Amino acid sequence: MNGTISMLGFFHGRLAIALLLFAFALAVWGTVAYVIRRRVSPGYRSSFLIMIGLTAVQGLLGLAALILGGRPHEILHVVYGIFAVLFLPAIFFWVSRGGESKDALAREALFMTIASWVVAVAYVRGFMTGS
Repeated sequence: MNGTISMLGFFHGRLAIALLLFAFALAVWGTVAYVIRRRVSPGYRSSFLIMIGLTAVQGLLGLAALILGGRPHEILHVVYGIFAVLFLPAIFFWVSRGGESKDALAREALFMTIASWVVAVAYVRGFMTGS
């Protein structure tokens, strides 16, 4: 059982680093697009969806480790994880329903970029409070 928890912890830790880098890359990409007044590209939207999916996988790995007896150093670690899993899809679906008007597309770029920065910070905090 301890070997399984160690393996889950290993993958959970490595995916945390990958997600942090991925969120940072999306945040920078979105910031540049917003500053030069470009709407987010289909590639950006797809990358944001990939981040949502990988965040869910990260949460499932953490939940499996928790169920098997693993414990983070601080319970706040779990709060950051739950926040990321709920926040990212909420933002995506909220901004995606805005339509194709110029204002809706600008809002989409702004909010998805802000969400990427916010979740990057949450990933850092989660990493700092982890096991």
